[in-house]
Amino acid sequence: MLLFALAFIVAYGISYLSTKRVIAWEKKSGLVSRDMHKESPREVAHTAGPAIIFGVVAGVLVGVAYTIFVGNGLDITDVFAGLASLIIISYIGLVDDLFVLEQYWKPLLPIIAAIPLIATNMGDPTITLPFLGVMNVGLLYPLVLVPLGIIVASNVTNMLAGFNGLEAGMGIVMFAALTVVGVANNSEGMLAFSMPMLGALLAFYAFNKYPAKIFPGDSTNYLIGAGVAISVIVGNYESVGAILMIPYGVDAILKAINKFPKTFVKLRGGKLTAPTKVRGLIDLVLKITGPIEEKKLSYVFMGIELVFALIAIGVGLRFF
Repeated sequence: MLLFALAFIVAYGISYLSTKRVIAWEKKSGLVSRDMHKESPREVAHTAGPAIIFGVVAGVLVGVAYTIFVGNGLDITDVFAGLASLIIISYIGLVDDLFVLEQYWKPLLPIIAAIPLIATNMGDPTITLPFLGVMNVGLLYPLVLVPLGIIVASNVTNMLAGFNGLEAGMGIVMFAALTVVGVANNSEGMLAFSMPMLGALLAFYAFNKYPAKIFPGDSTNYLIGAGVAISVIVGNYESVGAILMIPYGVDAILKAINKFPKTFVKLRGGKLTAPTKVRGLIDLVLKITGPIEEKKLSYVFMGIELVFALIAIGVGLRFF
């Protein structure tokens, strides 16, 4: 497990240093966005995607290098396929960050990122699902379920976003849970991805927490969702991933019912307030909590994700 601790440290260090450079470069280049949920909106560096993927790639390659030169249980084919998928999904998100893709492209393009996973037949078609038990789904797994997992996970994590520290904070909770499950079950494939992702997001959170110095951008949001999907696919813990994604799924359903609204919550007296109609999970939470500061809203969502993370850990450790 020391190998994956090293992967975590490398991912953290490179992402931290890269994020500092990306912030400076984006501000100098004018690649900034307005931080809207403030009484005095300010300009913030636009996207941290490149800095995060640099760290993740470096962390994953630590595991690859160790496997090649020393040897362990990692399947290099699976690792490179997963890494290629993460790079592709991050690139797709970066293109969206820079050029703003049409909405109809966003749910479709992530399927490109699933191609390396399909080509290598990643994962085990014998899966365990909550309430359904163990099932062998055969070719349905690599040809349908794997690409569907990448598409759904990357898109829903991109929907539940827009507040300082929220995306990174929830991602940290998810990858921490995956790391616990991976360590407990000695799942080296899962740890090869979950620990670099955890390290990179922790480094990014230092700059994205309230008040943010840089936004995650779609490149980061897509990466978080795809990272969860790939971790559970290679580790064969799909049920754990499904549980972790429940808050995102609820948000996506509420938004779909309301035809994916583009309006934002309102800011009054320095606090976020819910609109009259609930159009997403954030609106629903604000209805329950009442007006709340942006920083506290992110903490609430990290707490919500933590509840599902604990359930997911229980399932992954077979307590339930």
